[in-house]
Amino acid sequence: MKQRLHKQRAKADGGGVAVLLALTAFGAGFLAYWFVDRRFVRQQVPQAYRYSIEELTAIEPSWLVYRQSRPPIETALLEAVAIDVDSEGAIWAAGDRKLLRFNSDGRKDTEISLSAKPTAFKTVDGVLYVAMTDRIETYSPTGERLSAWAPVRTALFTSIAVGPEDVFAADAVGKVIHRFDKQGNALGRLGEKNPSRGIEGFVIPSPYFDVLIAHDGLLRVNNPGRQRIEAYTFDGHLEWHWGIPSVKLEGFSGCCNPIALAQLPDGTFVTGEKGLVRVKVHDDHGRLVGVVAGPQQLGWKGPIRVCQTPEECGSRGLDVAADGQGRIYVLEQVRNTILIFEKNE
Repeated sequence: MKQRLHKQRAKADGGGVAVLLALTAFGAGFLAYWFVDRRFVRQQVPQAYRYSIEELTAIEPSWLVYRQSRPPIETALLEAVAIDVDSEGAIWAAGDRKLLRFNSDGRKDTEISLSAKPTAFKTVDGVLYVAMTDRIETYSPTGERLSAWAPVRTALFTSIAVGPEDVFAADAVGKVIHRFDKQGNALGRLGEKNPSRGIEGFVIPSPYFDVLIAHDGLLRVNNPGRQRIEAYTFDGHLEWHWGIPSVKLEGFSGCCNPIALAQLPDGTFVTGEKGLVRVKVHDDHGRLVGVVAGPQQLGWKGPIRVCQTPEECGSRGLDVAADGQGRIYVLEQVRNTILIFEKNE
């Protein structure tokens, strides 16, 4: 009996040792694989594609040609989406289900309730144009609804540009620019892929699709998936484009930038980027004029990275606007805060 118990105990001990040895071997193998694999990966990444986020976001002071000139405006919105400045210098912010107007001192003096969440906003000649996903409504500055246009099925309007007779709306889902008259009647679409006209089409991986009417009378549209700005006539002829993909200041980084666009009185353009989070000024040939702000100047609280896919930059971004005095307004959408910058003397 004792011999049989001894054999059973020895057998059990032997099994435990075997399990321990197996676990040890597995652990050693895993560590070896992890070490070799990471070393292999590091060796396979070309030097040109290795970068330091700290180095990329540390902007050379000589490039910083703007400074924050006023205290930030806390909008108190939960989800601010758009910003604009009217002809009187008042600052408008759209978000949640409302429009907010702030005077030049940053104090809120108007709040207009909307029937739905806004997705884009523009104020021109005393008329407030508000996009709500697939439709546009217009309001007076005191909040009276003036018109409600017929929706465009499946559209997601993320930007509005208004001319003397035309209204343009960037549709991030349809990846086109819709053209309307001032009564909301559809006049056509532009920017659709058309090789015979040299139009490659918009690549819009996320809902950051911007359009404006520039001082030269042409449209400017960001094409974030191609890292460039494109110039169109109102009837859809592509005139030229500028912008290069690059993590350097001269270009637009990652999968999909720039995400926001505005024009200054001198004709240069303000661009906003997510990922590395930069606001810059370029001339109409794409040459970098200067930097307005990087993550440090914006007090950015969101992630900072070079996004290779839209999913890597899932956090909120920013919107930009400019007034007639050359001031630049940045709507920082992580904190729902408006930052105001002026050019250095």
